Amino acid sequence: MGVFNSRLPACIVMISLAGSAWAAEEVLMNDTLKTIFARKSVRSYRTEAVSDEKLQMLVRAGMAAPTAVDKRPWEFVVVTDRAVLKRLADALPYAKMAERAAAAIVVGGDVRRQWGGMESDYWIMDCSAATQNILLAAESMGLGAVWTAVYPEDSRVRAVRQILGIPPHVVPLNVIPVGVPSGREKPKDKYDPKQIHWNKW
Repeated sequence: MGVFNSRLPACIVMISLAGSAWAAEEVLMNDTLKTIFARKSVRSYRTEAVSDEKLQMLVRAGMAAPTAVDKRPWEFVVVTDRAVLKRLADALPYAKMAERAAAAIVVGGDVRRQWGGMESDYWIMDCSAATQNILLAAESMGLGAVWTAVYPEDSRVRAVRQILGIPPHVVPLNVIPVGVPSGREKPKDKYDPKQIHWNKW
């Protein structure tokens, strides 16, 4: 489990009763919520390796995500070869940390398998859900990871396809460098009640 402040106060949620009365309910932290709030984008890593078994577990967590009409259009490329990691780092402006990471997971979508046909964009939502699962799983396993965008930048898509031999019907959404965190990054409290709208804008 990643570092988490166990003293974080429980969330107080207002629950509507019978459509008019309101009551406060205390929502206590559990392991899932602790992982969600402890997650952070990790760009600095120690030199330790990450086992194939852990990398497979990350991808398995990704495949547990929901997809439109259960089409599961995702494809994953797990990269552990140091030369390939360097090529990805050199080609992608926001993935320079991949050169120092133990591995990287590339999440892509097969547009032939997505709901809605070849011109649909459901693969983006499906693969984004898988990516978030991977990030949370990494946090829960004591690993660090960061989402670095490939799609929709055409030059990045072409570069990743060329480096990894990805076929044209699969679009790489992102590259997720993974490693043992150095401990430099800390989670951020991003909660902003002004961005919550109840029942109407």
